Amino acid sequence: MTEIDPRRTALLVVDLMERTVALPLAPHSGDEVAERVVELARGFRKAGAPVVLVRAERPGVAEQPPGSGLLTGLAEPGDVEVVKRAVGAFHGTGLDAALRERGVRTLVLAGIATNLGVESTARAAADHGYELVFVEDAMSALTAEEHRASVALDMPRLGTVVTAAGLRLPV
Repeated sequence: MTEIDPRRTALLVVDLMERTVALPLAPHSGDEVAERVVELARGFRKAGAPVVLVRAERPGVAEQPPGSGLLTGLAEPGDVEVVKRAVGAFHGTGLDAALRERGVRTLVLAGIATNLGVESTARAAADHGYELVFVEDAMSALTAEEHRASVALDMPRLGTVVTAAGLRLPV
């Protein structure tokens, strides 16, 4: 069981948008990821820890693709919303400043896709000195192989990998 300090920890959800949740994902469906993220976010909010929701916008297009908004019902008042225009959530977004002004030192990561937006964000977070926790069953990829490669090979080198049931928030 991994216990976290809600005074120094934020839940960072990457690209949980209508169009990404609808993709054919593996090993966890978009709906399964969304369900776990909603539950995690509820727990973080109850513990007084920040919830940071990242969504992507494609640069240089007049209109974003349908479903580019955050998953309906995910955001609540007080959450931090970050719009990224790169694979990772740190480049050009002010995310680091928003986390530091809240005293965050540890990030619990979830979202879609494991090996793209989540991993890219995690690598930059590590470069910024954050401690990282990855919720394996609150993220997914386009293939199970891509997900497993990130979770088994890369993420353990950057932080701790847990399941949603293995994450404990003291309240």
